[in-house]
Amino acid sequence: MLNITTNVVESVALVHLEGNLDTNTADLAEQTLNELIDSGTTKILVNLARVAFVSSAGLRVLLATAKRLRRTDGDLRISNLNEMVNQVFEISGFTAILSVFPTEEAALEGF
Repeated sequence: MLNITTNVVESVALVHLEGNLDTNTADLAEQTLNELIDSGTTKILVNLARVAFVSSAGLRVLLATAKRLRRTDGDLRISNLNEMVNQVFEISGFTAILSVFPTEEAALEGF
């Protein structure tokens, strides 16, 4: 199960995920992120503080979102990875591909 809350601070859409970002929930996350982009959002910050697990399906959603935003000079930033999720990002090389920040505040700076 994945709970998603979104709100906008200035021009940045803050997306807070809670639960697992895996094969069962990736479609919901992708739909939510695509709806934001379709509505004209170009800056998205995904806070993963309450995500216990990210699978390859979840990583694919984040990568696809980042690529879609970059085509419109937008940006995707990721924040608040716990130790387990951070390991997944590091092993898969996603810390080099995506903009990852330790806190939401740090990610918002200079957005």
